[in-house]
Amino acid sequence: MSLSTHGIATSAVEVTNISNHGIWLLAHDQELFIPYDEFPWFKDQPVKVITNVEECSPGHFYWPDIDVDLTKEIIEHPERFPHKAKST
Repeated sequence: MSLSTHGIATSAVEVTNISNHGIWLLAHDQELFIPYDEFPWFKDQPVKVITNVEECSPGHFYWPDIDVDLTKEIIEHPERFPHKAKST
């Protein structure tokens, strides 16, 4: 019988910067900018809420504390998705 030890899973996505204009997300060696103008749900959130991001599937990101999910395509091309929820 052979047993193998699995390593600790590390996240492939992380928030690398939070500025007055938006958030920088690093996913699979690509940086994505999430501007508050297009994605207002993040603007007044605490750092721990913004940095708590999961990648549900490749290119699909979820912030469970604020129930926001975005895809890489939505982040890169918000103009293609004119119907968006309003921030509360």
